[in-house]
Formats: sequence, C-alpha cells, structure tokens
Amino acid sequence: MKIENGIYMLEIPTNIMEMPIDINLTVIWDKDSLVLIDTGCPGQLQQIREAFEKEGIPFSKLNMVILTHQDIDHIGSISGILEELPGRVKVLAHEEEKAYINGEKKPVKLAELEERLEYLPDNIKIVYQKLKAGFELSRVNVDKTLIDGEELPHFGGITVIHTPGHTPGHICIYIKKWKILIAGDILSVKEGSLVRADQDINYDNELNMKSMEKLMQYDIETVICYHGGIYKDDVNKRISELANNLSSDS
Repeated sequence: MKIENGIYMLEIPTNIMEMPIDINLTVIWDKDSLVLIDTGCPGQLQQIREAFEKEGIPFSKLNMVILTHQDIDHIGSISGILEELPGRVKVLAHEEEKAYINGEKKPVKLAELEERLEYLPDNIKIVYQKLKAGFELSRVNVDKTLIDGEELPHFGGITVIHTPGHTPGHICIYIKKWKILIAGDILSVKEGSLVRADQDINYDNELNMKSMEKLMQYDIETVICYHGGIYKDDVNKRISELANNLSSDS
C-alpha cells in the first residue's frame, strides 16, 4: 500500500501463537536508498519479495534494513534477506538491541519463557522450542547501531526515537517531511482505534509509558503500526490520551 511518494506499507499474512494475523512492514524508497523497516517472521522472504513486486518496488535494490527491535516477528527473515542479497544490505538497530540480534544475549521474550519453562503447559513449551529455533536461525551482525535522536539522511531526514519498554532498545522512526511515525510495537490499531500495544508482553511497562510521553514531542499525522496498520485520526491528541491514561485501550 502506497502511503506517500516513496513510502509503502507491506501487509504480510502470518501466524503468531497459532493466530492468523497480518503484520505491516514499511519501505522507504528514494533515489539513493531502498530501506525496509522490520522483516517479518522466519521463512517469509518469498512473501516479502512478492509484496515488493506487487508495489513495483525492486527487491534487488534493497540496501538497508532497520530493525525496530529484537522480537522474532520483526527480525525473523533478516538472515534470509542477507543470504538473498549478499554483501548489499546493511542492518541497523538501536545500540541496546545489538547484542540480542547478533546472539550475544538471549532475547528478552525467550529468556522470560525459559525462567518458567518447567511450569509451562506442553503447548507453550512447543512454542518456546519454535521460538528458540527461530532466534538461532535469525542471528545476524548489526552493521550500524543507532541512538536516540539520530537523523538518517534518507528521504530528507528520518529521525530515530528510542522508545524502550517493549524491549530495551525498541525504536520508532519519524519521517518529518510527511509527519509519519513508524511505531514498531509501542502502538497498535484495534477495531479502528489507536491503542497501546499489549502491556502483558512488555519488558518494562513503566519505561513504555515514558516512551509514550516522548512521542508527544512530535507532530504526527499518520502512524504505521506493525500490528494493525494505518491510523490517521487526530494522532497527536490520541497519543496524548494514551500517555496520560485518559482513555481505554480497548
């Protein structure tokens, strides 16, 4: 789906925890760079390539991937992309996420499951084993680490916003020219409403709320949520409500 000239949202069907859902990757394409933000689940390279082709975007010219955070549904196909385009694609992520993505640290969600492994029901133990295998296959080296407030020289400048809470190094991307926020997993869209992402799977809910307050500094007209897609209805007001607990997330 074309959002603006050079900005596309790719809707990729997937299955998470036995639930069929769509996830929403973002592509930023200008004369110098073709940037993909997040990479879906393991094994989705072909679906991603087909989504590029459907929009008329040359997958072979992809030269950068920005990972908003370490979760398997965001990094799952990065290793496949790098194998498909060897030596071409640079991987960027926040400095706090690097060690998780390259395998030096155990991913947060996997570590949480491991702590409770002996008490988990059998079906969740199976999920754990799949998750563990997925992370092992998705390990890649991060070529460049990002910091809060950093501006990348693409599309007239895109800003990195460090929004920890869901994971330690979660980031959002802000495209000032179009007042677009690529929200990763800090926000989602449910039944047409912009809501905070599921608080039960956050690394630190207090940090997450501080990150929500941080988003109030930006003039945002459009949000692209990885889970739920596009939201455009008075975004600044809605984020303020969420940051100040003035309205329900449901």
